[in-house]
Amino acid sequence: MPSSPDNPITREESAAAPDSPAHARVMDFINSRINFERLPAEQYELQDFKLDRMRELLSRLGDPQRTIPAIHIAGTKGKGSTAAMTAAILSATGTRIGLFTSPHLDSIGERMTVNGQQPTGDELLESMKIVRPVVEEMDTLGPAMSPTFFECITAIAWMHFRDKHVQLVVLEVGLGGRLDATNVCSPLATVITSISRDHERLLGNSLASIAAEKAGIIKSKVPVISGVTQEEPKEVIRHSAEENGCQLFELDRDIIWTPVDRLVADPKSPAGLTSLVIDVRTPWRTHRVKVPLPGEHQARNLALSLAVCDQLSLRHAVIPSNAITRSLAQLCWPLRIEVLRHSPLVIVDAAHNDGSVNCLIDTLRDAASGKRVLIFATSKDKDTHGLLSQLGDHFDRVILTQFVGNPRSVPIETLVRIAAEVLTIPYETATDPTAAWQLASQTMTPNDMICATGSFFLAAEMRALIKNLPFNGH
Repeated sequence: MPSSPDNPITREESAAAPDSPAHARVMDFINSRINFERLPAEQYELQDFKLDRMRELLSRLGDPQRTIPAIHIAGTKGKGSTAAMTAAILSATGTRIGLFTSPHLDSIGERMTVNGQQPTGDELLESMKIVRPVVEEMDTLGPAMSPTFFECITAIAWMHFRDKHVQLVVLEVGLGGRLDATNVCSPLATVITSISRDHERLLGNSLASIAAEKAGIIKSKVPVISGVTQEEPKEVIRHSAEENGCQLFELDRDIIWTPVDRLVADPKSPAGLTSLVIDVRTPWRTHRVKVPLPGEHQARNLALSLAVCDQLSLRHAVIPSNAITRSLAQLCWPLRIEVLRHSPLVIVDAAHNDGSVNCLIDTLRDAASGKRVLIFATSKDKDTHGLLSQLGDHFDRVILTQFVGNPRSVPIETLVRIAAEVLTIPYETATDPTAAWQLASQTMTPNDMICATGSFFLAAEMRALIKNLPFNGH
């Protein structure tokens, strides 16, 4: 069903309820697999990611990925938002657009939507029934060929997209690019949104090495759209595009965006954020659009999305401007500088590397004239010193905590030791997100701000908590 005002692109619609029996059966199967999203980072290496295993799995399922073209999107930050905006715009044409992203907040179905609609529990179960016996057959080939959690989800998504007669899939890379389970698709375009430091133990400790892993999604003669602006990784991507005979379209060279206006997101909020209206010029078209998500970095992501859609319009119909405007206005993409309360301002954000934290800091620079309180937790494989150092200069008080739903959380005692080294502002501890929220919200006024960040998992847990709590503000 195409997107419409009654059918917005959102991660929170038509979900397979997490507590439904069908969803529980799917999760029992998936959770029995090796899950690199939950394993401590030191327990696996890059060589544990094997494309041959994913190719074999999909081959035994009839290679659904070969029958549905894709837009394949990698990048250290911005790939999920860019994927969501791209899918939203393309859905406005009435085309059946699949969107595959990770991780999820509540339901596994969030990872595989069709025109904004998540699969029902029964639909997930039907796809799993096809995938499960094939996975169990592969288990008999030995540990090296035993499909992982992410590979099983990716296979289930491809089967769901095939069953829903999807015409194009927008695929967000899970990790890296070259060896990611999504890198068996047949792309019409590949996108690399940005390069910054993250997953360095797996992807390398230089921007060039990280760029080389991301550039692994580039395919022969397939157009490449790049938002990378630093010279070193930009040269890596240029070289890969040239080697593969690809047209390369770069942000700030071929794709130009300029701010036109700033709009107050909520006039009732004394501490609110603004939203941008921008002009975007691609090699094919010019647009004037309102950026649906907060921050200048989202303007960059939107420019990339529009370039993808314009490039596709060379093969398909041009998308009318009013359809683009309408589809973006419907977009909901949680945990990307997401405002949960306006007075005081309460924000959750999934920032967990230096690039995404810089984007958060820039976006919040003019927000909240009163106290600024940071709730912070992060994963063991992240640069905790660096993240706290970056954030500390922009808040008045820090509450250190840990998320409870994933074993990767940095212990509070470790956070305290690091905070003593890098912070010059007061900090306190809270045993979990609930305690952190209670501590942060005790003395807030309408001009103040609470921001929870440092990890997708913290942001997700804080979001669920705050949405279910009464609050005196609005």
